[in-house]
Amino acid sequence: MARKGEAATAPYGEPRKFDPKFRGPIHNRHCTDVLCCVIFIVVILGYIALGILAWVHGDPRKVVYPTDSSGQFCGQKDTINENKTILFYFNILKCASPIVLINLQCPTTQLCVSKCPDRFATYIDMQGSYRHNKSYWEYYRQFCKPGFNKPWKSVAQVIRDEDCPSMIIPSRPFLKRCFPDFSTKNGILTVANQTTFKDGRGKTRNVTDLREAANGINNVLDARSVGMKIFEDYASSWHWILIGLFIAMIVSLLFLVLLRFTAGVLFWIFILGVIGIIGYGIWHCYWEYDHLQGTPGSDLTIYDIGFQTDFRVYLQLRQTWLAFMIILCIVEVFIILMLIFLRNRIRIAIALLQEGSRAIGYIMSTLFYPIITFVLIAICISYWAVTAVFLSTSGEPVYKVMANQTLCKYANLTCDPETFNTTNVTKLCVGAQCTFAFYGGESFYHKYIFIFQLSNAFVFLWLVNFAIALGQCTLAGAFASYYWAFRKPADIPPCPLFSSFGRAIRYHTGSLAFGSLILAIVQLIRIILEYLDHKLKGTQNSFTRFLLCCLKCCFWCLEKFIKFINRNAYIMIAIYGKNFCTSAKEAFFLLMRNVVRVAVLDKVTDFLLFLGKLLVAGGVGVLAFFFFTHRIPVFTQETPTLNYYWVPLLTVIIGSYLIAHGFFSVYAMCVDTLFLCFCEDLERNDGSTAKPYYMSASLHRILGKKELSPKKAMG
Repeated sequence: MARKGEAATAPYGEPRKFDPKFRGPIHNRHCTDVLCCVIFIVVILGYIALGILAWVHGDPRKVVYPTDSSGQFCGQKDTINENKTILFYFNILKCASPIVLINLQCPTTQLCVSKCPDRFATYIDMQGSYRHNKSYWEYYRQFCKPGFNKPWKSVAQVIRDEDCPSMIIPSRPFLKRCFPDFSTKNGILTVANQTTFKDGRGKTRNVTDLREAANGINNVLDARSVGMKIFEDYASSWHWILIGLFIAMIVSLLFLVLLRFTAGVLFWIFILGVIGIIGYGIWHCYWEYDHLQGTPGSDLTIYDIGFQTDFRVYLQLRQTWLAFMIILCIVEVFIILMLIFLRNRIRIAIALLQEGSRAIGYIMSTLFYPIITFVLIAICISYWAVTAVFLSTSGEPVYKVMANQTLCKYANLTCDPETFNTTNVTKLCVGAQCTFAFYGGESFYHKYIFIFQLSNAFVFLWLVNFAIALGQCTLAGAFASYYWAFRKPADIPPCPLFSSFGRAIRYHTGSLAFGSLILAIVQLIRIILEYLDHKLKGTQNSFTRFLLCCLKCCFWCLEKFIKFINRNAYIMIAIYGKNFCTSAKEAFFLLMRNVVRVAVLDKVTDFLLFLGKLLVAGGVGVLAFFFFTHRIPVFTQETPTLNYYWVPLLTVIIGSYLIAHGFFSVYAMCVDTLFLCFCEDLERNDGSTAKPYYMSASLHRILGKKELSPKKAMG
């Protein structure tokens, strides 16, 4: 870095020029990266058009309502199925698992019914009882195809034509589908307290034949029971949860305010604690080393005993404790030397942290800006999700041949239900039917639905990254206004956050969109790699898996690097108003010229913010634990009775952490902005009357200057 008072030298020996008229981030603005701004607006308009197109072709009822074998919705108003809201499967034994049922891929006739069967019955038994009591048929026919009224038709023909199910089983509706009413009795799987049933084809079967489906269904039903209890817990404790989250917000604010006074104390207590713990470790290793002297076998070397699965054997060797002691001594000396040689940079880092707390104190509105970012991201997520649902339901009904014979060559081929009975398929494949399979199509739109879904995901990533970038640039502009105010707080411009937001939108939409675009491309590539890795997990090609692993690692590192560059580029954009590439380059080289300060500040900030998050989430969590477990005598009567006390407890802990993270993300952005401003201040000014520093008095003292300029001292 250049000496104070001299012009900084840019890379490759080119002198870096400063604008002598620079007076902070408000002046000399012009639109940047206009081309990218135009492209971004066009993409947004195209995204809106894609949403409209999906809305025109899509039908979310295909997700809400189950569909029968004719492609009709169950429970749809103004149709014959309006009062038939539940889907019934003729032969549930053909359904391998609940996932198959939910995805409507079960290879059996599916029918919309008003209620599920509540008893065991077979078509054969119904025919035997029909002669004496027609009520049996009246009950059974509601599970047959509409219009079928031939109870005397032979069982073989009914099963072949799938007019009626060969059997019905006591069931209950779940996800608007009839599932067998499974339960366990003394560890034995039962259906309506029975372990056997008739399959309607002359066989008595055990309910364990449904075990593969039953296991999954029981898990889902158990999950539903747990879900109901969790809902009850939320209903009775939601106001206490809100109180806990409010306490977390107050504690987060207090922590940020107190950092102005306690940042240095907390850091040095931690450092001295680490030194003390390592020192105790050195003493303990020496004590063990000395204590084992003269013990038989303790003078053997690790090489002598070789590899042992019981690692306690190594603790009986003096050489082991000697090695531990040497390693700890090296770590201790390294930490002490780092503190000695980096003490001034650590003091600067702590001073910047304290300055960040002071800046937030003057611009309190910045603490609530994450709410705006959250709303923007929520809008993006909602639009993406709705568009994805409409796209996925944009197809027309596709019918396929469902044949009883596995050797039928027409099985799984598409068919037309209106002309199917006139073809020779029914003659070649006895019992074959043309049933609804899924939604799709052969038009241009339907062929490119996958591309549209990919575009939907890509623009979603772009917009989310843009919302985050807008927040970072807005906060950076507000905090830069604070730093470059010569007399603080008198020279801080009015409404710095609102003004910074306006500048970012008016002048730098293109630059923010450019940085977001680069990051979105990398993230999309990572998603594609994850998808390929998931698809290729079962392959035995070791080279392919190794290559994918390397690519995933490389792009993960690339994404982290781009996020780091973008963050600092947005700060430079907020300060100087230059385009993205220039800002990214200047930010990168400025950080490289201060790489040691960057490392020290980053680690000190990470530690203090981690300590703050731990304090907020842990402290509020402990308080919530004592409250919800009735361990606070004062509030014993007010504490709600819960099924699972951990439900509100985890909600409070996770919510507290997210609240703290939201506040501390503003603080981290403040510190990063002040740091870049600090580095710029050192390079462009020398502390003289002509070029006074803009930094605070505490930072000025750390740099070793005797006094500030007269005006500065007055501020």
